[in-house]
Amino acid sequence: MTISDSTVTFHNKKVVQYDPDLPVDPSPDVVYRLSLDYDDEGKMEELIAGFLEKADKSKLEAIILGMWGEPYDSGADEAMAELIKQAPQLPNLRAIFIGDMTYEECEISWIVQGSYKPLLDAFPQLEELRIRGGNDLVIEPFAHQNLRRFTIESGGLSDKIAQALAASSMPQLEHLELWLGSDDYGFSGDVELYRKVLAQLATPTLRYLGLRDSCIADDLAVWLAQEPLVGQLDTLDLSLGTIGDVGAKAILQGRQFGKLKRLDLSHHYISEANQEKLKQLPFEVVLDDPQEDDEDDGETYRYVAVGE
Repeated sequence: MTISDSTVTFHNKKVVQYDPDLPVDPSPDVVYRLSLDYDDEGKMEELIAGFLEKADKSKLEAIILGMWGEPYDSGADEAMAELIKQAPQLPNLRAIFIGDMTYEECEISWIVQGSYKPLLDAFPQLEELRIRGGNDLVIEPFAHQNLRRFTIESGGLSDKIAQALAASSMPQLEHLELWLGSDDYGFSGDVELYRKVLAQLATPTLRYLGLRDSCIADDLAVWLAQEPLVGQLDTLDLSLGTIGDVGAKAILQGRQFGKLKRLDLSHHYISEANQEKLKQLPFEVVLDDPQEDDEDDGETYRYVAVGE
């Protein structure tokens, strides 16, 4: 699997590709995606400035930044700096997505990101931050009083990012989604580290936990099946990873699922027998996209859905 389509909805709004030659739709149901083509001579910060000149800055609620020219070569810091400069004129900006790119624009593991604490500091009213790409991503420990949805999509998430999150604070958090990825593309860390992340960030309002696209999905499932904090969730999402029968059996024996309504295990390596048992659990279990182990010279290999 690759990310082959641009985002179609974000922050409960329809995504529209921004065209500098057209007027900006003032509808509150629309969010604009700003993106450059490879042959564009302008810069993303210029595109942002031009868009904001047309938009009603006082009412703008969300914005998406796609490809900023050559995202495999230069990061998002300059684009974020333009948003930060404009922050005093954007009092109602509540949602930002930086890195909305398909694999044809830039593979997820190639996206050069940037440093996010200045952006978070500039927008204390922000409720949703979504980041795609982990290459040169910098997350320093932060405290943000209003973030409700926090997502990092990565082909390989560094343990430095998880350590920073384990020292951060988001007291209103409802949705925490991290794509851990593969160690072939930069993942480092273990269950103990993510146990610390959850212990720090699992506020009473947390309803969705996604530890997705993970090469340690079995280990995560073994832990989470016995983790009391899971009992407050509506959705546990372990999709896109390498979970197999070890994780499935742990879930079947789990006693901490509380009020869970949905368990997503899509893109899995679970046997048919254990799939049938999982379907009998008293909540929705999603088992789409079954995979089979690869074998080579006696070695068994499994792959996350989104790596490179």
